[in-house]
Amino acid sequence: MEARRALPVKLLVADSDSDALLETIDQYKHCANATSDHCWDDNGYKKTAKYAVKDELYHDLKAEHDLTANLVQQAIFQAVEAVKAGVERLEKNEDTSQPEFTADTARYDKRAATFHDDHVSLSTVDGRIEADYVLPVDETNTPFEEYLNGDEWEFRTSTLHYKPFDDEFWLHIGFKRNKEATDSTQPDAAVPEHNTVLGIDLGVENLAVASTGTFWTGDELDHWHREFQQRRGDLQQAGSQEAHRTLQRVSKKETAYYKQYLHIVANEIIEEAVEHDCSIIAFEDLTDIRKRAQGATWHHRWRFNRLYEYVEYKAKAYGIDVEELERSPQVKTVPAYYTSQRCSSCGFIHEDNRPTQEYFECQKCGYENHADYNASKNVAVRCCRRLLRRNQTGGDGGASVNIALNGGTMTVNV
Repeated sequence: MEARRALPVKLLVADSDSDALLETIDQYKHCANATSDHCWDDNGYKKTAKYAVKDELYHDLKAEHDLTANLVQQAIFQAVEAVKAGVERLEKNEDTSQPEFTADTARYDKRAATFHDDHVSLSTVDGRIEADYVLPVDETNTPFEEYLNGDEWEFRTSTLHYKPFDDEFWLHIGFKRNKEATDSTQPDAAVPEHNTVLGIDLGVENLAVASTGTFWTGDELDHWHREFQQRRGDLQQAGSQEAHRTLQRVSKKETAYYKQYLHIVANEIIEEAVEHDCSIIAFEDLTDIRKRAQGATWHHRWRFNRLYEYVEYKAKAYGIDVEELERSPQVKTVPAYYTSQRCSSCGFIHEDNRPTQEYFECQKCGYENHADYNASKNVAVRCCRRLLRRNQTGGDGGASVNIALNGGTMTVNV
């Protein structure tokens, strides 16, 4: 059985290489959209066999573009996969439309991207470029230490993202681990004697981040939200009855897409908890998250609540038994007001600890990490301490509570 992870890493791209990456992304999107046009026939016929489509399109697309063979192939495969997903929705009588690729992303397999401990080499339309990872000074007990420098995880297909508003490149690096092979070598893989908490931080840039170092980005949801918003605006301007009916269908399609995506994330959060023998999944308190999360809108608040609800009812089926706190006996919420500013290493709280959306640096002890990962550990710490105080009040003072981390567990004391 395989375990898969994705780790978003900011890249330090030289100014001289930026144009090559942007042109690579543009040509990649053009290949993907050309494939979508080829596969999607509005009269009913859809092509979903990716290797057959590759045989039909590869040579022409390769001749028309400056992309390497691997990038052309990935663009074809990604488009066919999107068409196949659309066909599956049609078979369920769900409203859908031809896939369109407008987000500034490109998918890299291991032949188009060569990974090193501190940098990556990427194929572009103008040869290969190298970009350093932007990492914390101390990588100890961080996702970067486990995934980038560890021996258990193998690099897989990754996705390059460009954020135009910040003028930043991010690489969402994919990893794979054979769970049977690795778990069998771990003597401590028995059922835990004490409660173990999986902390979950919710945010705008990253939909959810676990204390184990797993990231679920919100890029795809944000992309679709912008697409649907643009289409709604066009229909509202039209003002006709037909436009109104179409608007209703578009709104239903949008909601269905979001729910499907959030169900997938919820399932993966449950899998993360089960894999790390967690008895508790801890969420921060959602009541004031729009105030805390910079850039959060009502749309983000909606997705946070839906994700919480999905995790809540799915957790019951997996027998995750916990002390009852606040909203649910399966899922705990903790106040969100300080999770982004508190250092998960020393406990120091200060607004200057988080100078940017992604970066955390403690002004007291110097601890550095991804801000959302630091926040997820704070969520878990807060939940653990509540449980410990409750245990002491109930006469069970000897019980301990652990936090599930990317490198194992950490015991929390009151």
